[in-house]
Amino acid sequence: MTTPTHHEPDAPRDLVGIGIGPFNLSLAALAHPLAELDTAFYEQRPGFDWHPGLLIDGATLQVPFLADLVTLADPTSRWSFLNYLRTRDRLFPFYFAERFHIQRAEYDAYCRWVAGNLPGLHFGHQIDAVRWNPDTDVFEVDYTQLDASGQAHALGRTHARNIVLGVGTEPHVPEPLEPLVKAPGLPVIHAADYLQHRDTILAADHITVIGSGQSGAEVFLDLLRHRPAGRERIHWIGRTEAFAPMEYSKLGLEHFTPDYTRYFHALSEPVRDRLVSAQWQLHKGIDAGTIAAIHDELYRRTLHGGWPDTVLTPAVRVRTAGRVGTTRIELHLEHVQQDTRSRLTTDAVVLATGYRERPLGRLLAGLDPYLHRDSSGRPRIDDHFRMILDPTVTGHVYVQNAELHTHGVGSPDLGLAAWRSATILNSLTGKEPYPLPRRTAFTTFGLQQPDRIPPSRRPQILTPLVDER
Repeated sequence: MTTPTHHEPDAPRDLVGIGIGPFNLSLAALAHPLAELDTAFYEQRPGFDWHPGLLIDGATLQVPFLADLVTLADPTSRWSFLNYLRTRDRLFPFYFAERFHIQRAEYDAYCRWVAGNLPGLHFGHQIDAVRWNPDTDVFEVDYTQLDASGQAHALGRTHARNIVLGVGTEPHVPEPLEPLVKAPGLPVIHAADYLQHRDTILAADHITVIGSGQSGAEVFLDLLRHRPAGRERIHWIGRTEAFAPMEYSKLGLEHFTPDYTRYFHALSEPVRDRLVSAQWQLHKGIDAGTIAAIHDELYRRTLHGGWPDTVLTPAVRVRTAGRVGTTRIELHLEHVQQDTRSRLTTDAVVLATGYRERPLGRLLAGLDPYLHRDSSGRPRIDDHFRMILDPTVTGHVYVQNAELHTHGVGSPDLGLAAWRSATILNSLTGKEPYPLPRRTAFTTFGLQQPDRIPPSRRPQILTPLVDER
């Protein structure tokens, strides 16, 4: 085990990470063997916690197990998923299971193992502010240390030459439903909290699932399996125009390569914004296996005649919503294709309405004078995942999963975690502790010949045709 560099109490660290989700955990794991780096990572929660409300039995990751924290940058790392299995004497069972896609609960257990053994992680620390001190040329990071109950215990400050933000995303609740989610005693929850409230939801007479992505499909399937045949009483609605499968063809998956990320970053801002909204099926569709399991379950319930008491309707949005009596919910719906409206009265609602990037305004208020922003007011981020700051700031602020607008659909994808972490560490050290591949896709996304391809592997350049007339 590499011994981390000893940290002098008043000395600035080389890197301070804010947030410990999978992406900053990946960065911490790859930084661990780099003895010249002094790093520390801070997280408000008391321990590692990855979408606990959606660790439904049988739900799998939508990326192969090779998309762990480190393997795609360093397959020899002690923090790999395969090494985790080895430490648990589970390599042979995994080998015979022949599972390329592991269950979410197993991925969560793997990350917990890394978080529990990796030094330099500080849970129970809430970051309050980040400032640049021009007199000392370091970032000042103020935090509140929390006790076991989440209450403030002590205040502290650390200093860093560089910062990396990995604060992740937060559940998105559509505006019409916000009052109902906040109403005490009303069974309207976000899917992020599904398992904690599943018994309450299942006890309801009628259930509505809102959201046509992977989480909505998994929640619908789980509810369906726990309801009696003929008395399912479940509605599933979503805004997308179909319960559509996620793009999972081999060439389609090349949108989640470093090659595509670099191509996307070089596009103009208007084109990038248009592409992000148009490429929803690349990362917001439903796994084909989940769609098949839903259809199989519905079909099974028709074997003795009759149809299951379920309604699945895409292309529907919730206009408004309100309480009926003390416990029921009324949803005012609009079909976006038919331009028709209707009302649905239900007893419980699960919002599988996705996640949004956490706002960084409060956290970065002290850096606001130094930030360069695009025409929409978003931070500009360079190809090394650094926020573009005023040249007077000698340190860097790196971002993880806050760069969808500049780096594209691969930003939240676990498959690019190790590559992005390695890119950040290569930039930070000014060396190449993690040599990265020059080419990662068969697709060439633009007409210009990319410089990343070695000359010996470049296709022959044809002589342009000339009109001889």
